[in-house]
Amino acid sequence: MRTNVLSLLGGFLLVASTASAQEWTPIVELQLSGYSEVPALASPGSGRFLARGSLDGTRIQWMLLYENLAGTVTQSHIHFGADGTNGGISLFLCSNLGNGPEGTQACPATSTMESPVTGIATAADVIGPSAQGIAAGELKKLIDAILAGKAYVNVHSSTYPSGEIRAQLPPGIPGRP
Repeated sequence: MRTNVLSLLGGFLLVASTASAQEWTPIVELQLSGYSEVPALASPGSGRFLARGSLDGTRIQWMLLYENLAGTVTQSHIHFGADGTNGGISLFLCSNLGNGPEGTQACPATSTMESPVTGIATAADVIGPSAQGIAAGELKKLIDAILAGKAYVNVHSSTYPSGEIRAQLPPGIPGRP
């Protein structure tokens, strides 16, 4: 991902959203790699994930970019799990497996500024993981997990079905208490 960060942020701000900038927290940007997988992988893939939340806690706007995966991308999610651990799926970002909730978008072969994967997630998009204490629809609990640094973004591929590139969301999203 040699795309200029300012270009990424500028593109992200253009993502379809009618909300004013005052309604959103500042942006968090993550770099995904195989070295962050559990266990670590020497994948040639890389990626970026950008996200911001609505100040009222009812939406998360996000953009996912990835390229050079060893396998064909199969799906991507936000998982509930601490750094160095694997956790359950909380939110589908995209899937080519037909296993996401209704309305889950397909993952492009490569996701760049010309073909980003984008979305605005609401409570209706949160699927759990109930076994870890987040029930379907509990966006506030997912946001709390993100703010605590206990969530990560994962891109899965045909070569690495458990995940090829990953990044942990840092605790305390900028602009949020």
